[in-house]
Amino acid sequence: MFVVMTVGASEADVLGVKSHILGEGMTPYDHAGPERIVIAVVGDIGPLKQVLASRLASLPGVEAVTPISRPFKLTSREFHPEDTVIQVLDAVVGDGSLTMMAGPCSIESRDQLFETADVVKAAGATVLRGGAFKPRTSPYAFQGLGVEALRYLAEARERTGLPVITEVMEPSQVDIVAEYADILQIGTRNMQNYSLLRDVGRVARPVMLKRGYGATVEEWLMAAEYIVSAGNPNVILCERGIRTFETYTRNTLDLSVVPLLHHLTHLPVIVDPSHATGKRWLVKPLAIGGVAVGADGVMVEVHPTPDDALSDAEQQLTLEQFQDLMRTLIPVHEHVRGLHDDPVAPATEIVAGTAGLSKH
Repeated sequence: MFVVMTVGASEADVLGVKSHILGEGMTPYDHAGPERIVIAVVGDIGPLKQVLASRLASLPGVEAVTPISRPFKLTSREFHPEDTVIQVLDAVVGDGSLTMMAGPCSIESRDQLFETADVVKAAGATVLRGGAFKPRTSPYAFQGLGVEALRYLAEARERTGLPVITEVMEPSQVDIVAEYADILQIGTRNMQNYSLLRDVGRVARPVMLKRGYGATVEEWLMAAEYIVSAGNPNVILCERGIRTFETYTRNTLDLSVVPLLHHLTHLPVIVDPSHATGKRWLVKPLAIGGVAVGADGVMVEVHPTPDDALSDAEQQLTLEQFQDLMRTLIPVHEHVRGLHDDPVAPATEIVAGTAGLSKH
C-alpha cells in the first residue's frame, strides 16, 4: 500500500508514519514528488492489510492510504509518477535525450578498445560499452580478459570522457567491477540471479538490467524491484530480444515493450538490436524502430574488424556502419521525441488520486 502525505506535511509527520510502519514489521520507502511525499509500505502484510491501512490513515499528516495495484511497487509509476533521470559523468539517461551505448562485444586488446572508443565518441556515442567477463554458451569460447579489460575500460574513459558500462556476472565480482565501471550491466542469463541483484543494489553505481530471454514484463520489473528495494534507485531497463519460435534472427526484439514499460514504470528503457537480431545488417532498422517507439537509448556492438571478432562476429557493426547509424538515428529521435503521449497511467490508477482510505 501507499501512504499519501498531505501537501506541506511536516518532517515529524513523515517520520511518525515511517516509525509506525517499521513497528508493524514492514519497510517504508518514501518518494518526494513535486507536491507531496508518498510512502510505500513494503512487506508481507497478509490479513492485517485493512487494519494497518486504518491505523496509518489516522496518523497526523496523512492524506490517504491507497492499495498498490501491481506486484512491483517501488518501480511502478503509482509510487513514482515522474520519470527517473540518471546522470553518469556527462551522460544523462531518461531526460528525453538520446543515449547511445556503443563498443565491442568483448574487449580483446587495448588497441582494439581505444580505436573503437575514439570513433564511437566522435560519432556521438554517450556511453562506451565493452565486455570484460563474457558469459558464453560454450565453455570453450573466449571468456573475456577479465580485470585486464576493466583496466582498459578505465583508460578509455580517461581518453574519451565517456562513462563505461560492462557486465558483472556474479556477486564476488561486484566490488571489482564497480571500482572500474560507471554502470554495471546485469545480463539476460542473470536477470533472476537474486543474490547478484541485491548486491548491485547496494553499490553506488547505476545498473542496467537486461530482460531475460524468456522473461515476462512482470518478471523483469520484479527483478528490477530487487535492485531498487536494496537501496539503488538508478536502474536502466534494456530490452535485448526474447526467445520465440522464430529462428531467422537470434532473438525477437519486443518493440511493444518500450511504450508499455513507459506506462508501467518510471525507469528509463533502452533497446539492444545487436543481441536481438544477431545480424549486423538488421541492427540499423531495429535501432530506428526502437527510437521511433520511444526508447531512451540504444545499445549496439561495434568492432574495427567484426569478422575477426572473438565473440558475436556476425552482429557487430563496423566503425563506418556505426557512423552511418548515428547520422540516421539523431534526426529520427529529434522528429519523434515530441510525438509520444504522456506515459503516466490513467487517473484511476495513480496513487495521488482516488482509491483507498482517506481522512476527508
